Amino acid sequence: MVSGFDVVRHPTARRTRLAMDPVTGRARLVVPRRASLKAAIAWAEGKADWIAAERARLPEARPFIDGATIPVAGAVLRIVWNSESRARTPRRDGDCLILGGPAETVPARVEGWLRRTALDILTEDTLAVARSAGVDVTRVGIGDPRGRWGSCASGGAIRYSWRLILAPPFVRHATVAHEVAHRIHMNHGPAFHALAAELTGTDPGPARDWLRRHGTQLHWYGRSSG
Repeated sequence: MVSGFDVVRHPTARRTRLAMDPVTGRARLVVPRRASLKAAIAWAEGKADWIAAERARLPEARPFIDGATIPVAGAVLRIVWNSESRARTPRRDGDCLILGGPAETVPARVEGWLRRTALDILTEDTLAVARSAGVDVTRVGIGDPRGRWGSCASGGAIRYSWRLILAPPFVRHATVAHEVAHRIHMNHGPAFHALAAELTGTDPGPARDWLRRHGTQLHWYGRSSG
């Protein structure tokens, strides 16, 4: 890693290139195996204006702090931190997510609550869709992958990004239907897409479009603005 960008020596790259990772917010310099690393870094350092412009286009960081609002399963909740309360576990009360405890651990505890909520809701959604499809799901899990919103293993386990809880419900439902459909078709052929649409109950295209347009923004929730 060099100040301002990450350096990756890629064995199959044909040319030196610089790109902005919209998820991490870091510039990435890809250097072919036989290219001069020193020359590549010097070239990238001359692209400071480009890097600054690309960073300015990144989504806004949305830290989990007192007063911040977060979308949760179709609702918008406001984080309310009570400095006089010792209650560390967040508690939903209407459109507020209330917690006390140390201020410095508020972000981690809010994220923990969101992860637990995501697992509960995604498990319920998945099992319901699986029943309608007549298939078994052995396990539902969550993680925080950068490049995918869900995955289905051949053994029947389905795993999601917990950040789907921040997306509109129709996006979450379409993603669940997509993964459950993989319990029958472990491919993306015509039969798979027909079943995914049937399980979604509507055209899943708008959900895919939403994730293409707005999915990156979900990775910026919980990130410090500093």
